[in-house]
Amino acid sequence: MKTGEDFQSGEVLLIDKPLTWTSFQAVNKLRWEIRQAFNIKKIKVGHAGTLDPLATGLLIICTGKMTKQINTFQGQDKEYTGTFVLGSTTPSYDLETEINETFPTEHISEGLIHDTVQQFIGHIEQFPPVFSALKKDGKRLYEYARAGEQVEIKSRTVNISEFEITAIDANHLNFRVVCSKGTYIRSLAHDFGKALNSGAHLSALRRTKIGTFDVKNAIAPEDFIARLSSE
Repeated sequence: MKTGEDFQSGEVLLIDKPLTWTSFQAVNKLRWEIRQAFNIKKIKVGHAGTLDPLATGLLIICTGKMTKQINTFQGQDKEYTGTFVLGSTTPSYDLETEINETFPTEHISEGLIHDTVQQFIGHIEQFPPVFSALKKDGKRLYEYARAGEQVEIKSRTVNISEFEITAIDANHLNFRVVCSKGTYIRSLAHDFGKALNSGAHLSALRRTKIGTFDVKNAIAPEDFIARLSSE
């Protein structure tokens, strides 16, 4: 059984983040529940790598003195699975915004899809989505985007060590990616569509691993809270 002292000394919690939750919400919820369960006035709680609200999966949450390890965890490679939809794009590169353009897909064969994957393995240049939490001049990029303001975004070099298409169902491509810190899978979807002389956006995303941590060992927030109340 865990005690309040355990959480203050430092715990690493593997949480399976639900759809629509922000990473910030998950941290706030767990911090509040830990404080309530053990009558703690103040405790440090943080996460090691943001997941978009429309993504699910592994969120590493650190408490107490283990928050000092957050940067180490954030720097590790991550594995994702999900789905690209070919033939259309959205301003956010995922389902947060509506489709803004459609493209032909008749020319796209399974062979072309698998050949195109090879272009994205190794070190690649990538532009972060305009709908992202990155900051420019003190404001988050999505604040500019939602206000309809144009902003210059610089590309960054990221590394994709593994990328495979695991299933093809008409215009829906299921994938698995292992990538470095700072990689945007939404941008990968967008760029992959362009490389196919078409368009694409991300319709589903799940983070399955961070370094050696696996989502198979993670628990839902409600299960964590239930365990707290029984301790």
